[in-house]
Amino acid sequence: MRSQSVLLAAAVAATFSVAAHSHDQYSHSNEQDKYEERLEGIGARNKAAQRLTWRDSRWKHDPVVNIKLLGINDFHGQLSPRAVGARPAGGAAVLASYLRAASEAAKDGAVIIHAGDHVGASPPNSALLQDEPAISVMNQLANKQCLPVKLFRKLPYELQAYTQPRCNIVGTFGNHEFDEGIGEALRLVYGGNHEDGPFLEKRWQGAGFPYISANVIDESTGRPVLPPYTIKVMNGVAIGFIGAVLKETPTIVTPTGVAGLKFIDEADAINASVKQLKRQGVKTIIVTIHQGTGQTSYTGPTDPEVLPPSGPIANIVKRLDSEVDVVVSGHAHGFTNALVPNNVGKQILLTQAFSASTAYGDIDLAISRKSGDVVEKSAAIVTTWGDEGPGLVPDVKVAELVAQADERVAPLVSRVVGTVTTALTRTESGAGESSLGNLIADAQRVATDAEFAFMNPGGIRADLAAGEVTWGALFTIQPFGNDLVSMDLTGAQIKTLLEQQWQGQAFPKILKTSGLTYTWDNARAVGDRVTQILKADSTPLDPAATYRVTVNSFMAAGGDGFLVLPQGTNRVVGPVDLEALVEYVESLPQPFSAAIEGRIVRIN
Repeated sequence: MRSQSVLLAAAVAATFSVAAHSHDQYSHSNEQDKYEERLEGIGARNKAAQRLTWRDSRWKHDPVVNIKLLGINDFHGQLSPRAVGARPAGGAAVLASYLRAASEAAKDGAVIIHAGDHVGASPPNSALLQDEPAISVMNQLANKQCLPVKLFRKLPYELQAYTQPRCNIVGTFGNHEFDEGIGEALRLVYGGNHEDGPFLEKRWQGAGFPYISANVIDESTGRPVLPPYTIKVMNGVAIGFIGAVLKETPTIVTPTGVAGLKFIDEADAINASVKQLKRQGVKTIIVTIHQGTGQTSYTGPTDPEVLPPSGPIANIVKRLDSEVDVVVSGHAHGFTNALVPNNVGKQILLTQAFSASTAYGDIDLAISRKSGDVVEKSAAIVTTWGDEGPGLVPDVKVAELVAQADERVAPLVSRVVGTVTTALTRTESGAGESSLGNLIADAQRVATDAEFAFMNPGGIRADLAAGEVTWGALFTIQPFGNDLVSMDLTGAQIKTLLEQQWQGQAFPKILKTSGLTYTWDNARAVGDRVTQILKADSTPLDPAATYRVTVNSFMAAGGDGFLVLPQGTNRVVGPVDLEALVEYVESLPQPFSAAIEGRIVRIN
């Protein structure tokens, strides 16, 4: 992790740290944006809020305990309000207000669950403070029965599971929790000041609620890096919670971020914890997992055309033990509210609530006092609108926390570095080119004096609005703090690089380019789609010639499946990607613009 001391010392008294290296496959939010635009346009967010219910009529006369689960995912340090369509939504204070109101409405208690990526790839007011404010938001929501988990760190995991039975929050790791390695992830959880701290707290106390993860293993000890599960007792009923993260995390995180760790199969790890919980008499089990997909529907669970979840999360759920009742998922930044049968037909409730504080899963459970099993479960995905309901009265304490974070970073993030004539967005042409991607690729090529530059779409986190451009806006677009790496590649290797945009990918990751243009044919087979590559002078790329190429350090290590890049030679580490973008924008004649130019051409 690198401190951007030169930039920061000039703007703020303290030195903050910019770091984040993973570009998860859903971080390129064009699809998410289109999804939410359609949801807002046809009112389907309201339909998504309709409740999906399952009940077991065999136990309808049992006395029950009524518990509420409140699931959030992919918060990504979203302290400030956002918008869904034309309406305000989310922000930490608004989200907290909704969660408090829902908790108070719970008859026999509520548990707030986050499914990972609570930190990382965050806006500046959280990221520049090492995402401590994002954890502090959850600490503010913790009840009096929650205690700092550092108090129990030295206990065996089997005992830690019983240490906070009435604490109302539980969380797990997502891939972004590993952006700066397991050491920083555990510091956020267990406390201790960062080397560039302190920030808002004189002594960082860590999380005041349990973190759990069953499938992230320390290779040196063979044990999970966190307790695999925790047990809560609510009105006399024991409920088990198990955490997990997608096993593919090492493929979407820079290798240094996951060094010394092993990510084992999610279902196997979860089922192993289920077995332990069953031995202890726990019959109601909840999984919080950072893996998921959006349902193939824009209208919610009551739409007759809604399709069930698919992909890795569906396969995981199908393999789960029948004692699992609910899975709170994440990672896809999408909507999920479905009953998914496991391999023996048990209906498991699966939810996901978009991302970045704009929604939560409102899950109700009726648990039999006699058997300890769930006899009824239902869920709705509720948007945290800022102009109605609890959103009209944001949580005061959380709002104060956000204001403190804003004040701390204001001198840096408010600095104006240029003026753009029109909005530059991640929205891609049919070929995969975007105006904002072109700007970023150009900045990286110029900063390193390379012939070509390539930018992965997952590293572009936000659009750039027309008007004054601030440092903070550029940070929000590129929050990862990756170094730029220049290397030599042959023309043949560049062709391989471009072909890898479709190879082994869940969906194409079309690179943004500078210094060359290329044509690809959608009708051709994967591995043979690029039909022409031209240099800036319109002459063809020579497969045998050597060219100077720049990419970010995440890509240079083979991230996002671009496995040819680690073969590059004569590697030179250059400036941080954000610094390159800031300096490039400042160097342009003002006001400036960028556009889709036909750098990428698609046939068929």
